[in-house]
Amino acid sequence: MIYPNNFEQRIGIDTIRHYIIEKCLSTLGTSCVQAMSFSTDWSTIEQWLMETEEFTRILNNKETFPIDFYLDMRDTLRQVEHDFTLWFSEEDTAGLMNSLQTLSDIVDFFQRAKVGAGRPKYPALLQAADRIKTFPAVIEQANNILDKSFKIKDNASSTLAQIRRGKIEATKAISRHMEAAMRQAKADGLISKDMQPSVRFGIQLIPVNATHKRKIKGVVHDGSGSGKTVYIEPEAVAEASNKLKELERTERQEVIRILTVFTNLVRPAIQEMLDGYNFLGTIDFIRAKAAFCIRINAVKPVLVDTPQIRWSKAVHPLLHIALLQENKTAHPLDITLEQQARILLISGANAGGKSLCLKTVALLQYMLQCGLLIPVEAGSEAGIFAHILMDIGDGQSMENSLSTYTSHLSNMKVFLQECHNKTLILIDEFGGGTEPQIGGAIAETLLERFNERGCFGIITTHFQNLKHYADRTAGVINGAMLYDVQQMKPCYQLAIGQPGSSYAVEVARNIGLPEDIIEAASVKVTRSAEIV
Repeated sequence: MIYPNNFEQRIGIDTIRHYIIEKCLSTLGTSCVQAMSFSTDWSTIEQWLMETEEFTRILNNKETFPIDFYLDMRDTLRQVEHDFTLWFSEEDTAGLMNSLQTLSDIVDFFQRAKVGAGRPKYPALLQAADRIKTFPAVIEQANNILDKSFKIKDNASSTLAQIRRGKIEATKAISRHMEAAMRQAKADGLISKDMQPSVRFGIQLIPVNATHKRKIKGVVHDGSGSGKTVYIEPEAVAEASNKLKELERTERQEVIRILTVFTNLVRPAIQEMLDGYNFLGTIDFIRAKAAFCIRINAVKPVLVDTPQIRWSKAVHPLLHIALLQENKTAHPLDITLEQQARILLISGANAGGKSLCLKTVALLQYMLQCGLLIPVEAGSEAGIFAHILMDIGDGQSMENSLSTYTSHLSNMKVFLQECHNKTLILIDEFGGGTEPQIGGAIAETLLERFNERGCFGIITTHFQNLKHYADRTAGVINGAMLYDVQQMKPCYQLAIGQPGSSYAVEVARNIGLPEDIIEAASVKVTRSAEIV
């Protein structure tokens, strides 16, 4: 289970999809990116990660990989599969030929890619490619009937060759007869010496004065608006034109016959071809994933079939992209969630990186279980979670008048219903949004329940009672976002094993709040602690 429903938008997966789609070569790949989904199956995720990691090597090694003609011909194939009155057009035939050749080249690439002792260089991708059938006979036949402009060749059949020779002769005959008729009309003084044939409705015609129309044998096709000029197709030209039209009709029939024969050759293999086009889309998708993962310096972690996180130098990928444009780098995080310390309670100053740490875990874990490499140090270990449940604030609803705290409690109700020992919970500003004493007590009680259920989690808070709970309770551990007190700025570094401070006094003093107010506030805090 992924919670809430807008989880992807809240953590930025929609932006990740956008970046991957930018790397796609086709709508085949784009549709795969849009369908990219979260999995909880170890073998599925491992296969996805291996395929993506292998393709990063192809790209990094600058190997020559087929990238042309990733055409989606699936709808075209489905249309003709059971309707025997349909045939492929010349454009369809060219699309099939080129894309099936690309498919063949891809399969051949993986089958030929070997390392020492003949071992496959890209075993995961080869495993996928080996299941795909190629179609050399179809490609050869398409090549036999199409020219370089992807039109039916003259020699696609002996009949077509004869027809097209006849068309050439008929066209020449039209020109000869028209030239002869024009010469005769000029000699007879029916038209001026510099007059040229006029073309109307695709027919060559002689424009003559209406008074001379019976002096030229032929067919009157048109007249001027004034009626003074008529347009005549000489009789011999008309006969040659009719012959050309008949040849063109016969040519169309022969082209359709040739394309129908080709379609009938393809039809029995359509289901296997559909598998091939799905594979073509998958390869485009994997390639796009790999290109994006290279951009964010992502690697394949060691994937274990248990819930855990042992990441070194984890970086939020969207922050990395944004900072890179400013020639800056993101601060990496070392994050560990394991059986002895399943729930990490992070505290520290505001704007110190607590929420960023939580969102980094949310995004990277989700990316991982969608089959994406993640920006961590090589050798990092990553587990699999059945549920990811998140509450990061911004839950106020104007429609149903839910306050932020009411929204938070509604989320906690869902967490209690769903969480177990394979759940990752992510809660920002735990217990905030209401009166501190009761808010802290409810938060501590919820934390007890989450810990009893054995779930994993990242929780940010300012509440002292939660920090004390983490200090004395197995399964929960404190973490702090470090703060440079000398320079009064966050270090954006996570230290696990100690609680953080809000540094409220130091911040107040740094901005120049009167010292007597700071001292009085400190006394009140001391008294409150003594009472507790």
